[in-house]
Amino acid sequence: MQIEQYIERYFEETAKITESVDREEIKKAVLLLSALKKNGGRLFILGVGGSAANASHAVNDFRKIGGIETYAPTDNAAELTARTNDEGWNTVFYKYLETSKLRQNDAIMIFSVGGGSQNASLNLKEACDYAKKCGAKILGIVSRDGGYTKQKADVCILIPVFSQDTITPHAEGWQGIIWHLIVNALP
Repeated sequence: MQIEQYIERYFEETAKITESVDREEIKKAVLLLSALKKNGGRLFILGVGGSAANASHAVNDFRKIGGIETYAPTDNAAELTARTNDEGWNTVFYKYLETSKLRQNDAIMIFSVGGGSQNASLNLKEACDYAKKCGAKILGIVSRDGGYTKQKADVCILIPVFSQDTITPHAEGWQGIIWHLIVNALP
């Protein structure tokens, strides 16, 4: 495929995603996070790979712009790698949440391409299960079929797939678009 064709296709897919993203789920996310803020709850943003980098940026926005106490476990490389070494990669998020004493008025937000499954991002699956156990809310900004996050989330914003070779760039790019929309819509 020529560069010009790829560029055109990418923007066409972006336009289709813009038309397809569920506005009602975004509204639910704003309302859930508004209530969390009002009740003094904390937000923990979880992601791996590019989604971990997005989580770090989103923490800044939810804290500075949104006024919500927010954390990303992947921001602490020492703790993340110690937990990976000593307890296993699958447990890194839920153990962080356990140490943070995750509670009912808190929430986790999952940034992920696939949302976690039996075979991939098991750390996100474990975190969702732990959040449910604690009564915390679960939000997701994910793609593909939403994976485990979509099954467990109170609110799940799904980034639709229009081409297999652009799933990851659209998923991770749209995480930024959606969280920026949400954080700036908070009262």
